[in-house]
Amino acid sequence: MIPGSSVAIVAIGRNEGERLKACLRAAGVSPAPVSSALNARTVVYVDSGSVDGSAEYARSVGCRVVELDASLPFTAARARNEGFACAIEHSPDTEFVQFVDGDCELEQGWLEAAVAAFAARDDAGMVCGHVREIHPEASVFNRLCDLEWRQAPGEIVTAGGRFMGRARAFKEVGGFRPDVIAAEDDEFCIRVRRQGWKILMIDAPMARHDVAITSFRQWWRRMRRSGHAYAQVAALHGGGEERYFVRDRRRILVWGLALPIVALILAPFTRGISLAVMIAAYLLQLIHTARGCRTRGWAVTDAWTYGFFSVISRFPALQGLLEYYWRRLCGRAMTIIEYK
Repeated sequence: MIPGSSVAIVAIGRNEGERLKACLRAAGVSPAPVSSALNARTVVYVDSGSVDGSAEYARSVGCRVVELDASLPFTAARARNEGFACAIEHSPDTEFVQFVDGDCELEQGWLEAAVAAFAARDDAGMVCGHVREIHPEASVFNRLCDLEWRQAPGEIVTAGGRFMGRARAFKEVGGFRPDVIAAEDDEFCIRVRRQGWKILMIDAPMARHDVAITSFRQWWRRMRRSGHAYAQVAALHGGGEERYFVRDRRRILVWGLALPIVALILAPFTRGISLAVMIAAYLLQLIHTARGCRTRGWAVTDAWTYGFFSVISRFPALQGLLEYYWRRLCGRAMTIIEYK
């Protein structure tokens, strides 16, 4: 542990209800906190227009609460920025800030593990660990998210919105871009790495997540949000050396738009053969994805399920991608796409 280090926790949420209570309990500020050898001196909760009493509850258990101005669009990026500013205002010597979403619970011992990782690497700007779904058995969509969180330890390109960051690195890059409504963590990580900081994934449990997606409609909206994210971040950073999200954007356009249009146009002239070729192409994509998952040690059922939903995700992602370009063309604000 770094001598004299101080850690602040910033939790963000919107109508998380009981999940927020569990989140704050794990952060050590609720009536029955989870014990930890390393205690955060400042815990900030940032609320984005909740109507379920989240802000009031957070105050009642001792959190510093920031309620975002509703006259400006809510985004997770904006919430994290204001939470960071509040934490630094009240604890100016804070060295590390742990960001966590209101539907997550930090694992016991995580703060100590993350600070130890920073102590071992002066070039580390961000540290994250393993995230697992609390109820992967509740729905196929929860299971898909649990599979998505799996990542090998080491230096990584991007972390999710749950990570511990070095306060100095956060300040250097100016925090998150508040106008990025999804994949704001990817956009932030690009700028962190460009400043020379490393992003580390350590082999330690960091958080348990409760995505609570129980319907196809919720999953569709989540994938639609992803498509919007690919388009927006590619527009910001796709021209650089990394061409960030450019391949993802192209893949959505090819599989979600170009292939179906070409197959439909050619159908009358090919007696429907073009449609059969299109279906075969999707099946080959499913097989390719499932085989890739199997090489990572996934169970057969998980691999094929993930492959199936990966293929059909191109269509809601296309909707989100086109939505971004329509908003930009019309000069509309980039407002969040909620799925629960």
